[in-house]
Amino acid sequence: MKRISILICSVLLLTAMVLSGCSTNTEKATATVKATVESVATVSKVETAKDTASEAATTEETAATGSAVTTDETVKETAVTFSKENPITLKIGASPVPHAEILAQIKEPLAEKGINLEVVEFTDYIQPNIALEDGSLDANFFQHFPYLDDFNKNQKKENADWTTLVPLVYVHFEPMGIYKGKTASLDALKEGAKIAVPNDPTNEARALLLLEANGLLKIAEGKGLEATAKDIVDNPKKFEIVELEAAQVALSIQDVDIAVVNGNYALSSGLTQADILAQESSDSEAAKKYANLVAVREGEEDLLQFVLLKEAITSDAVKKFIEEKYKGSVAPVF
Repeated sequence: MKRISILICSVLLLTAMVLSGCSTNTEKATATVKATVESVATVSKVETAKDTASEAATTEETAATGSAVTTDETVKETAVTFSKENPITLKIGASPVPHAEILAQIKEPLAEKGINLEVVEFTDYIQPNIALEDGSLDANFFQHFPYLDDFNKNQKKENADWTTLVPLVYVHFEPMGIYKGKTASLDALKEGAKIAVPNDPTNEARALLLLEANGLLKIAEGKGLEATAKDIVDNPKKFEIVELEAAQVALSIQDVDIAVVNGNYALSSGLTQADILAQESSDSEAAKKYANLVAVREGEEDLLQFVLLKEAITSDAVKKFIEEKYKGSVAPVF
């Protein structure tokens, strides 16, 4: 650019000389100006070509560098490498029984794959999903799909940014049972007897359907899994339905005549098959609908750590453990 500026100044000087008559040979001066102009044009083209090449090289280098950085950042966000020598920790929330006991069976197999399994026990049905969505947990294992689906829908109503939780794998079925409390049999129930049921939407409906199946009451047609105590349309003995948080039902059994208890809470409370007055069949439609599942955040189902978790928890060894440990109170569905 400096050379071009010098040549332009020379052209201007020569032009002034021609116009003022300072040159004794106007034609010669004119020729000189013409030659100088041509030189300026040539130099300008060369300089422009160099600048263009330099800019192109800079752009290419920047693009290559930017691409490399973007690629590296993408890999860092999605790829998780681990091995037995360099393990990762997988934190899973679970109900104590049977979920945490089942997870204990896969700790060693997962450790061999480079995954340290950390089980965090919960005694309620709310916090495990909250903790999974906010990232405190990597997965949870305590619920069936109707409950999970209902939970997602309710949370989205309150929070549009709620991350949908999805099933990773279905593991087992826990038959819901009617357990004796103050009254030893269904036939012995008196008018006004107290019946405890879980108060969360899907489990309450499930409890009411089981009571209906055993002829104790009747719920409005078509209500199905949306049924609550308000939907009871026929209650000949005027039973009092006591709605309690699921974990409290088994603990309150001494205060009511009978209670409809979730299988895991029945186990953790020490209730046995001898205490059951009626139970969902392990090969029933309910067994398919209410199979307990491992849940993860949507979009993470295919991550390697979860693929390995799925393989481990549906192994023959786990199936044998469930069958021998729980003797029908919990049944594998894989």
